[in-house]
Amino acid sequence: MENFNNLELIIFDLDGTLVDSGMDITNALNYAITPYGFKPLAVEDTIRIVGEGMTNLIEKILGDNNAPIKDAVLTRFIKYYSEHLTDFTKPYPEVTKTLEILGRYKKAVISNKRESLSKKLLEQLGLIKFFDVVLGSDSVSEKKPSPAPVKKVLEILDIAPHRAIIVGDSDFDIQAGKGAGIVTVAVTCGFRDRESLSNADFLIDNMAQLLTLIEKQ
Repeated sequence: MENFNNLELIIFDLDGTLVDSGMDITNALNYAITPYGFKPLAVEDTIRIVGEGMTNLIEKILGDNNAPIKDAVLTRFIKYYSEHLTDFTKPYPEVTKTLEILGRYKKAVISNKRESLSKKLLEQLGLIKFFDVVLGSDSVSEKKPSPAPVKKVLEILDIAPHRAIIVGDSDFDIQAGKGAGIVTVAVTCGFRDRESLSNADFLIDNMAQLLTLIEKQ
C-alpha cells in the first residue's frame, strides 16, 4: 500500500495498544502465584513477558520444574482476572477519540487474551461499540505471531490484504501482519521498546498519530 487511499480495515492489538492493562494483569498474576511461594511481580516485570497468551505467561513464571501446579495457578489467575479486568485498566490517551474519528473504517481487535475476556474488557471500558470483529487467543487455531487470526478477520469482513493495516505494540503484531500481507504500524507507548518494533512499516508514538499517518499518505 503506497498510500492509505484504499484503506478499509484497521486491526488493533488490545493490551499495550488500546489499553494500559499492566496493573490488573500483575495483580491477577500475584494472586495466582504468591500462595505457591513465588515472589510478587512488579508491573515492569509483567509487561516484559506478557503478550503470548495466559498459558504461556504462567508457564514463563513457573518455569519447567513447576508443571504440576500450572493448571491450578492458571485457574486462580483467570478467576481473579475475569473479576478485576478494569480495576485500573484504562484506554491510552487519545484512543477513544481516535476510534470515534475513524468511524468510516471497519475496525477489529485481535488479542492474545481469550476472546471472552477481550470482549468483556472492551465492554466495561465502553469501547466494544467501535469494533466489527473481536478475536482472542482461542478464536482460531493459532494466535499471533501467526497470521491466522489476521487472515480470519479479512475473511469475516471480506476485505483484501492491501486494504488493511494492523496497529500493535509488539513484534507479534508485526509478524502476524506481515505474514498476512498487510501493512504494519507499531505504537511505541505500549509494553515494548522502540528497538523491538523496528520491523514495522510505520512507527507512531501515540494513537492520535495514527490519524496523521493515514491522512498524510
